[in-house]
Amino acid sequence: VQLQGWGGLVQAGDSLRLSCAYSGRTFNNYAMGWFRQAPGKEREFVAAISWSARFTYYADSVKGRFAISRDNAKSTVYLQMNSLKPEDTAVYYCAASASGAQAMNTPSAVNYWGRGTQVTVSS
Repeated sequence: VQLQGWGGLVQAGDSLRLSCAYSGRTFNNYAMGWFRQAPGKEREFVAAISWSARFTYYADSVKGRFAISRDNAKSTVYLQMNSLKPEDTAVYYCAASASGAQAMNTPSAVNYWGRGTQVTVSS
């Protein structure tokens, strides 16, 4: 099972899109999501999307700035991040959950993790 994401280094106010390609099994019936972990902090929920892409959920800290989407035909989930702030700096992990998108607001609901990708937002 592979969950691979790609991040980057940007300036405050910039935009960045994370992609996560999943392979090795069928995740099309899993909720997919993103978490992040800043240095010295616990891993926290960012966003989740249902298997059908009909439902999306966001942490309050990113609501209105980030957008999650998925393309099941390409086995890829995306996180569009706009108006980035230095406090968005973290390692971002894509994740898959069989518990559904609404329940995917805690790391304990995740069945599979991606390897993580660094996002750094400079001020």
